[in-house]
Amino acid sequence: MEMVTLDEEQTKIVHNQLAVLLEKRQYPKTICPSEVARAFTQQELDALGARTWRDTMHNIRQLIWEMRNDGAVEVLQKGEILSDETMTLEDVHGPIRVRAKQIDEQR
Repeated sequence: MEMVTLDEEQTKIVHNQLAVLLEKRQYPKTICPSEVARAFTQQELDALGARTWRDTMHNIRQLIWEMRNDGAVEVLQKGEILSDETMTLEDVHGPIRVRAKQIDEQR
């Protein structure tokens, strides 16, 4: 499947599914981007213009990377946080994991 840029409604579908899964995992637990893709209903896949969950993986990884750049999530590879600000998604090869960024609570 060729790469397609998501419109606002499609982005909302991916973001909502990602938010649901991240909320279910307590820090420091992570999720795999494929968990997001596999959680889509057939109706959501249709709205995303995808035949299978695999067709959504690039867009999921892209949204995760944007959220990382915005400081909302941490992206990990081999247990290490990918924190290099100059790194792009194209620099990342292989599986990644993602978790919500921990908010430091002041007491």
